[in-house]
Amino acid sequence: MIDIARIRADTPATSRLTYLHNAGAALMPAPVVEAMKQHIDLEGEIGGYAAADRESDRLDAVYGSVARLLNAAPDEIALVENATVAWQMAFYALLFRTGDRILTAEAEYAANYVAFLQVAKRTGAIIEVVPSDASGELDVHALERMIDERVKLIAITWVPTNGGLVNPAAAVGRIARARGIPYLLDACQAIGQMQVDVEAIGCDMLSATGRKFLRGPRGTGFLYVRRALLQQLEPPMIDHFAAPWVSRDEYRLRDDARRFETWENNYTARLGLGAAIDYALDIGIGPIEQRCRMLADRLRSGLTSIRGIKIRDLGRTPGAIVSFTMEGYEAEAIVTSAGAAGITIGASDPSSTRIDSEVRSLPVLVRASPHYYNTEAEIDRLIGHLAGLAPR
Repeated sequence: MIDIARIRADTPATSRLTYLHNAGAALMPAPVVEAMKQHIDLEGEIGGYAAADRESDRLDAVYGSVARLLNAAPDEIALVENATVAWQMAFYALLFRTGDRILTAEAEYAANYVAFLQVAKRTGAIIEVVPSDASGELDVHALERMIDERVKLIAITWVPTNGGLVNPAAAVGRIARARGIPYLLDACQAIGQMQVDVEAIGCDMLSATGRKFLRGPRGTGFLYVRRALLQQLEPPMIDHFAAPWVSRDEYRLRDDARRFETWENNYTARLGLGAAIDYALDIGIGPIEQRCRMLADRLRSGLTSIRGIKIRDLGRTPGAIVSFTMEGYEAEAIVTSAGAAGITIGASDPSSTRIDSEVRSLPVLVRASPHYYNTEAEIDRLIGHLAGLAPR
C-alpha cells in the first residue's frame, strides 16, 4: 500500500492545487528539492569543484539508482542533460547507408522523427512506419512482415505524448533480438509510472527524462545502452571525458556508457535525479503503476458520462495519460478554465505526433495525467469541472 498522506505531505503543492500535468513535469517531492538545495548551498560555501569532490560517492551512486530502476548494470548508464540528448547520442552513433531502413511507429514523437528525416536526407536511408493494429498499438505482425536484411534500426516511442497508448515494447524487443536488429526505445512517458525492465523488454538502447513521472528536476535524463552493443558505438560527439586524449594523435573511448557524456555536468540536478529515483524505488514501481492506472481509469470512466467529451486514447491497456476533446471548446480554453479553478492540466499539439494526428485527424488535445500522489477526490474534481462546462 502507498502511504498517500505521507507522500502528499512530501508534496506541499498538493494542499493548494489539483496537479494533473505529470506527463509534462511532475511535482518534485521534498527529498528531491532538499537534495538539490543542499548541494547548491555546498557549492556556495566551498565552490563547485570542491563540492563535487566531497559528494563524489553520492554522485556516483546515481548510476546505481538508474541501473536498479531499469534492471541494468551501472556501466550501461549515461547521465545527460535531457531525454532528447540521450536519444540523439544513441541514434546518431548508428551508421546508415543508402537503402538502409529505419522502422518506427505511427505515434512517434516529433523530436525523434525529425532526426530520422535528417539522417535520411544525409545518407539515403529510408524511414518506414509500421502500421497500427485495430486497438491503435503498433502491429507486431506487420512489423515482422516488414523485416529484411536492410532494416538497420527499430525505434519506437513506448508511451506517446498525445495519449494513453502503451505500445507493445517487449513484443517488439523479441522480434528485434531474434533478427539481430538494434532497438532504440523512447521511454520518456513510461519511466516513473510503469515498471521498466530492459532485460524483459529486450531493447538495446533506452532514453528517458527525470522531469515527468519520475518526479525529478528538469534538465536531467539518462541513456541505457546494452553492454553487448556499447563497444560497437562511437558517440557522434566526444570530449576528453568520453574519450581521454592518450597521445598526441590518439584518443581512447571509455569502456562504459559514460562515453556518451561530457565532462561538465549539473551536479545539483544529478543529485536531484538520484533522489527522485530512490524515492520512487522506495515506494515501489509496481504499486505506483497500479495506482496510476486506477486513477486514469477513474478519469476516463467519468469523462464518458459528460456530454460532448470524446476520449482520444488508444490501446488495450492505456496508461496514465488521458487525452480528450470537448465539443464547443478549444483545448487551451479548457486548460485555462481548469487552471482558474485550481486544476493543472495540459494540452498536446498535433505537431508533436504528426503521423498519428494526421491519420486520426486530431486537433489539439486536452491532456490530463494523474500520478500516484493524486487522490480520487482530485480526479472527481476535474470531472465535475468539465461537467460544468458541458452543454445541458
